Order: sequence, then C-alpha cells, then structure tokens
Amino acid sequence: MSKVLLGLLLGAVLGAIDGACAGFYDAVTRDMLLGIVLGSTFKGLLTGVAAGAYARKSRSLGKGIALGLVVGLALSFAVALMPQPDGSHFYAEIMLPGMALGGVVGFATQRYGRLKTA
Repeated sequence: MSKVLLGLLLGAVLGAIDGACAGFYDAVTRDMLLGIVLGSTFKGLLTGVAAGAYARKSRSLGKGIALGLVVGLALSFAVALMPQPDGSHFYAEIMLPGMALGGVVGFATQRYGRLKTA
C-alpha cells in the first residue's frame, strides 16, 4: 500500500473514531453527532493525504510526525473556531485529538507503506 493511500485510510478511520467520541459529551454534541463524525473524517483524510505526500518526499520520522501534528492541529483549530449553538467553543476537545491523530498518521506514513517504484 502506498504511503498516501495509507495516510488517507488511517486518517479517515481515526477521524471517524475521533468524531464518534463526541457522543460522550453533552446533549448538544449528541444532536450534531453525524456532522461531527463526517467533519472529523474529512479532517483525518486531509491530514492523512498531507502526511502521506510528505512521506513520499522525506524519510525523516521526526519531521513526518511534526508535519502530521501541525496539520492536524491547524485543521482542528479551524473547526474549533466555529461556535456551538450556545456560543461556546470546544478548543481542547477538538484540537488535542486532532493533533494526536496527525502525529499517529505522520508516524505511520513515515514508518509503513511503500514508496512508488519506477
């Protein structure tokens, strides 16, 4: 499996799991659970593609993890800026799992997957 495809699949799966965990929060988030799961899956897809594309160009494990952390954090921050219906924001609840997802995907794409051979 190529590094980009690995990042795409792993990011989507981890993103869906991350979004599904929002069901453990209050009733406001449970009412919006489908949108949260779809949005988290999309964030995971984008993070996975970015990490996988970078892993094709660089063999640095540390830089790959850092890139995944930064992309996951940036995408999660953009989502966390959107206020909830009651006007509150869930910065830590959105950004920390998004950053962790990015780090895991960055690690996996650097460590596993194969490079395209010409």
